[in-house]
Amino acid sequence: MAQNEVKKLYRSRSDKILGGVCGGMAEYFEMDPSMMRLIWVFLALITGGTAVLAYLIAWVIVPQEPVGGKPRGASKQAGGKGKR
Repeated sequence: MAQNEVKKLYRSRSDKILGGVCGGMAEYFEMDPSMMRLIWVFLALITGGTAVLAYLIAWVIVPQEPVGGKPRGASKQAGGKGKR
C-alpha cells in the first residue's frame, strides 16, 4: 500500500453472501473472507445474537464499495508478475 493511500472500509460488491459486510471487513483487514464469516458466526453464538444486531447495523452504516473499485488482490498481483 502506498504511503498516501488511506484504507477505507466498504461493503464488498464482489465477495458477498448476504450484505457484503464480511467481505469488506476481510478486505480491510487483509484476511480470508471465509475466516471473517466464521468469526461473525462464532461471535453471534457467544454473544447470544448481539453480533447479528451489530452486523445489521454495519450493513446499514458501512457504504458499499464504489462501482469500478479496485478488485480484490489487484495490488498484490500487479506487482509480482513482472519480476519473475
